[in-house]
Amino acid sequence: MRAASTAVAIVAASAVACMHNRGTSGGVEGGRLPENWYAGGADCGGRPAFRVAAYNADFFILRQPACTNYEKPFLYLVFGRDRALLFDTGAPTIDVATPVDTLIRQWLARRGQRSIELVVSHSHAHGDHVAGDSQFVRRAGTVVVGRDTASVRKFFGITQWPTAMSTIDLGDRVLDVIAIPGHQPASIALYDRRTGIMLTGDTFYPGRLYVRDTAAFAASIDRLARFVRGHHVTHLLGAHVEQSKTPFVDYPVGTKDQPNEHALDLTAAQLFELDSAVQSMRGRFRRLALRDLTIWPQ
Repeated sequence: MRAASTAVAIVAASAVACMHNRGTSGGVEGGRLPENWYAGGADCGGRPAFRVAAYNADFFILRQPACTNYEKPFLYLVFGRDRALLFDTGAPTIDVATPVDTLIRQWLARRGQRSIELVVSHSHAHGDHVAGDSQFVRRAGTVVVGRDTASVRKFFGITQWPTAMSTIDLGDRVLDVIAIPGHQPASIALYDRRTGIMLTGDTFYPGRLYVRDTAAFAASIDRLARFVRGHHVTHLLGAHVEQSKTPFVDYPVGTKDQPNEHALDLTAAQLFELDSAVQSMRGRFRRLALRDLTIWPQ
């Protein structure tokens, strides 16, 4: 769905005043993340626009404004030589195709390239991550991956779900695909070998980690932790921010204006803390607030 009036607010990483840079060693491409991802309040002033930042020239992060949906999800656009991959299409009531196409046109112009294939995939199948799919299904040169487990498994060639891993090559850029059901059956994480960034959807982010299948979730967090221990991971980036900067305090469900919110990126140490907490529950999940997130069984 599209808002009546939509603008594209593209903020290049180099133009953001307060930013930080972490983990650019180990043979990976560096980049910069904004310190603040403020998504505005309930009033867009008639111009609901994604906030867009360039981590670097080939990796973009988009955040949906609060006025269009309180979930304020993050989307990711990653370019390889031959294909670009859009990870999630956002929540209802906003035009996502325009900012994505704008970024693609700018990327192509910088390289003197005429076109590039677009793959649209999802961290999982919940409505606040797939609502923009209809804007891409008839787009030329575009593949929209199905939302169900069978479609995800088939497209990425995952031979045994969820324990086997797979990859997708965008052209001189390989992403590892890791099945992480538990929050939702078709959940996946992506690890970008070029930047060392891992995208974790709703399975790991600063906020309420809703767990619908406790056994699957415990196994998925363990799988993520094992992967991270064996790889150079610079940032763990999820799909939301619900936590405030105050330790152990989150914003209530439905909050739009979050001026004091936690940073988007989490660390390996925070993932290991989650893994330890989950394993200690031995299948008997309870609501547990950690410093930067909350385990929230449903």
